[in-house]
Amino acid sequence: VSGTHTHTGPVFEEGTYRIPEEGVVKPAEYAQFFVDRVSEAVARAWQDRKPGAVAWGLGHAVVGQNRRAVYADGRAVMYGRTNQPDFRGIEGYEDHAVEVLFFFDRQKKLLAAAINLACTAQEVEGRSAVNADFFHEVREGLREKHGRDLKVLGWIGAAGDQSPHLMFRQRAEDRMRELRGLTRLEEIARRIVLAFDEAYDGAKKDVRNDVVLAHRVARLDLPVRMVTDEEAAAAKAKVESLSKDPANQTLVGWHQQIVDRHANQKSRPTHEIEIHVLRLGDVAIATNPFELFLDF
Repeated sequence: VSGTHTHTGPVFEEGTYRIPEEGVVKPAEYAQFFVDRVSEAVARAWQDRKPGAVAWGLGHAVVGQNRRAVYADGRAVMYGRTNQPDFRGIEGYEDHAVEVLFFFDRQKKLLAAAINLACTAQEVEGRSAVNADFFHEVREGLREKHGRDLKVLGWIGAAGDQSPHLMFRQRAEDRMRELRGLTRLEEIARRIVLAFDEAYDGAKKDVRNDVVLAHRVARLDLPVRMVTDEEAAAAKAKVESLSKDPANQTLVGWHQQIVDRHANQKSRPTHEIEIHVLRLGDVAIATNPFELFLDF
């Protein structure tokens, strides 16, 4: 099962957002639909499994950019302005690697690919309709080249401080995109498809059907970051002020979580997580439940 980071995916949890009473699928309904479909897919995949082959390759595409601007007083601000006198630079590193796993049948026909990059898929965040963001355009572009049946998984690496939103050279970027006649999603996809081809050109010369496949699961108790009394008081004040308008339901929930953590942290000083690590030949895949910064 593969998940990606987008702000336009379906909602699983009741109460997080204000949802219209009519005309939309409720979170509990979607959760059941999701479980049914995923269970069906897993069962079908297991029943239909056949011998195959795998390859891996590396390309590069400028998609993710560090989204934290640094100022003369030492502050770092998410999506901070870069055209003011006290702007000093972008906070941290960027990773433009596009790492691709390719899966084939025994006749070396390309069946599926997993594309990993250090950038959240949230160029169109804020919409009210389900949208796969730039990975939809990537799938469409790759299927034009490799067949409509190609399956494409989008993976997001450690990218909590990365974003596809432009922080720098926006007018120059927009000019070139418009000259090419592309939307922003299409421009991002164009770059990823080129990186995919770059990786594929090499990887298809080293397709393997005999590799180590290992899977380990670990449950870890990690120490939680302690909320200070000052942070809890500020969050409580935010809850009180924002609660006056029902439209602030989501923001109220965020601040209430801080208040709740402060109340419970002495009795719950650790947070249990489950991590899966897979080895596939020379490739390592590690899951995590966090929005890790690139330099975690």
